[in-house]
Amino acid sequence: MIIFRYLARQIFQVMAAVTVIMLVLAMITRFLQYLGQAVEGEITSDILLLLMAYRLPEFLLVILPFSLFLGILLAYGRMYAENEMTVLSACGISQKRLVALTLACTSFLAIILGTLSLQVAPWGLRNTEQLMESQDELTELDLIVAGQFQDFAEGQRTTYAETTRDIAGERQLNNTFVAWRRPDATQDGASLRIIVAESARPVIDEASGRRFMLLENGHLYDGVPGQADYLVSQFEQQALLLPEQVRIETVVREKSLPTAQLWNSALPEHQAELQWRFSTILLIPVLTLIAVPLSRVAPRQGRFSRLVPAALLYATYYVLLQLGMSLLAEGSIPLALGLWWVHAGFIALGLCLLFGRREAHT
Repeated sequence: MIIFRYLARQIFQVMAAVTVIMLVLAMITRFLQYLGQAVEGEITSDILLLLMAYRLPEFLLVILPFSLFLGILLAYGRMYAENEMTVLSACGISQKRLVALTLACTSFLAIILGTLSLQVAPWGLRNTEQLMESQDELTELDLIVAGQFQDFAEGQRTTYAETTRDIAGERQLNNTFVAWRRPDATQDGASLRIIVAESARPVIDEASGRRFMLLENGHLYDGVPGQADYLVSQFEQQALLLPEQVRIETVVREKSLPTAQLWNSALPEHQAELQWRFSTILLIPVLTLIAVPLSRVAPRQGRFSRLVPAALLYATYYVLLQLGMSLLAEGSIPLALGLWWVHAGFIALGLCLLFGRREAHT
């Protein structure tokens, strides 16, 4: 029991550090992507943190297996380099026993991944889809961030509001600036229209269902930049037609379906997604079987000597699983073969490393 706790502590200390680093990088990258969409006016900034929370289980499904793989390699590599494994071997801890102890240490991680893969991650993706689809109902005014110039209509229109507020459930912009290129503008001497208004609010024409931005108490400037023949007019109300609602591309549908629905479906793409979810769980014992013998290094080699081949090995494993999933979804390979041929090949590799190392050592 003492040895079991010691091995578990060594593995999970390294794994936790690797997980935190990789998770922070993944979250920052995704957050910047969502932030770019918010700046471009595709989504509101209010849902950014909620989107990140819903995508967190999906990130963990990718990060945790690789973190465990590196955790075992680095922890056991250090123990080999400092002759701790030699002491354990002298105490009767063989490679086979070491694999069994490591599998016991990582078994609870397989349970966590199973929960994430089969339940939590699909639930998070469903909520992500709902949030993204809810953005389709928003007007340009809902996407405005106070104090910031934002481009809309593929950069043809720029809108600014000094402040925003909600009045009776309707958003209103104060001290609004709108500039856009006219539809008949040419590349040379493109004419612009600029509106400066005290306030703006959304309105919907009941007859056509079209959406408008109603600007109130302002001035309109129409002309060509660099020329002095601007047309200036004052108005009490000016309606600006808004473009059709922007359609946000949602995540792949199969990934968000409940596991029970995939289980009862005979569609190849649904079965491919189902096998992928179980494959995520199976990664833990297979990677453990490979990592334990692969972590064995000579004292002068150092514990980092196996990182590059290990990373390439994991990348090959992951890419083959993705390839098998694509082939299964297309119906190119039978359902019985599925993704299991990939796991079988790497289990065989792990056994070869384990028994080959043991025979070489004896």
